[in-house]
Amino acid sequence: MPRIRPVQYEESTPAARAAHDEVVSEHGLMTNMKRTLLHSLPAFRALMEWYPLRDTVEPFLGERLTSLFSHAISNENDCLVCSTFFRRILIESGEDPDRFQLDDREAAVVEFGQCLARRFARVPDDVYARLASAFSEEQVVALTAFGALMIATNVFNNALEVDLDGYLEPYKKGDPAAAEGAA
Repeated sequence: MPRIRPVQYEESTPAARAAHDEVVSEHGLMTNMKRTLLHSLPAFRALMEWYPLRDTVEPFLGERLTSLFSHAISNENDCLVCSTFFRRILIESGEDPDRFQLDDREAAVVEFGQCLARRFARVPDDVYARLASAFSEEQVVALTAFGALMIATNVFNNALEVDLDGYLEPYKKGDPAAAEGAA
């Protein structure tokens, strides 16, 4: 049960309705997390910056690695909402989220994301060196900020116990139906 009830459209302020409508128009879906964020429009706007950051890193990571990176962070943070969201994306694209096949570049990005998600976000020199050898400084900065915002969404969902959206239920880790979808 969520600690804070998601905002209901009909009960929301005109500004919250406008933000809601913009998300639906751009992304087609208003999740429990976003509806909970609508209690504070500055908080909503801050975490919605995830999308522009994703759009910054996706050209140099690619769609698959962007999802792998986000999944690695969310999984490391034990965020049910975000890890399941990315499991769905990966399963629907034909991946087995329990057995990824990664090349060296992809493994460096995934390990970097896992390090960011750990306590104090200390990244060992060898992990950073592998990442830095594959990306420019500008790309590493964008990737790190994107990872930090992914962590912020994980913290938000975990701290407020945001409910998993119903459409994600079949993709939860350990769900046999999700495993069938990957086959």
